[in-house]
Amino acid sequence: MSIHLEAKPGEIAERVLLPGDPMRAKFVAEHFLDEVRCHNEVRGMYGYTGLYKGVPVSVQGTGMGNPSMSIYVTELIRDYGAKKLIRIGTCGAMQPNLKIRDLVLAQAVSTDSNMTDKMFHGCSYAPTADFGMLMQAYQGAKRSGANVFAGNVYNSDEFYRHTLDRLHTFMEFGVLAVEMESTALYTLAAKYGVKALSILTVGSQLLTNERSAHKDSEQSFNQMAEVALQTIIEDTV
Repeated sequence: MSIHLEAKPGEIAERVLLPGDPMRAKFVAEHFLDEVRCHNEVRGMYGYTGLYKGVPVSVQGTGMGNPSMSIYVTELIRDYGAKKLIRIGTCGAMQPNLKIRDLVLAQAVSTDSNMTDKMFHGCSYAPTADFGMLMQAYQGAKRSGANVFAGNVYNSDEFYRHTLDRLHTFMEFGVLAVEMESTALYTLAAKYGVKALSILTVGSQLLTNERSAHKDSEQSFNQMAEVALQTIIEDTV
């Protein structure tokens, strides 16, 4: 057991999906995994382990933002031996060619978080995805018929903001979308020498103020979950 996870040793798989919303962890477990067992209920942050096509896979809620993500990722890797981690979440599109329900693979992460500043003594560090998983996810998304993009995403500690001025600068430099957790995930994966990827579904379009309807959100989440699950079992740990 760790501070925030009550699983016993061996109850969490080496392959872990990371939705921010714990209810989405429950949804993935109930709809995609076989022989499911709940391994965590601490703070209502549900975690489950089961089989996907015969391969052990866990799904663990992480909450919102880099601090919360960093807690669960650190404990999953350090205390439970997680080797492959894929974030499955939503993002806000920052380019006009990205539409609601499109998939975005975070190849690299720009950020306004000071997490890496503290770790690297004020120097810039570029958190990046594992290339093997990125390639597998891209090819898998294409095979599934998804409209998928891979590139730089903007990781922000702000959800509500007074102005989009800062975002417009990132838009001008081709950054695809904004989200809130990938800096922590990629940086900690690099620190501990494990594989990580963020697969995001576009839930809002910042340039047009469109937002996904509930039905669209559920359909796109299912597609994202299937791509993530297939990706996480394809590569050897």
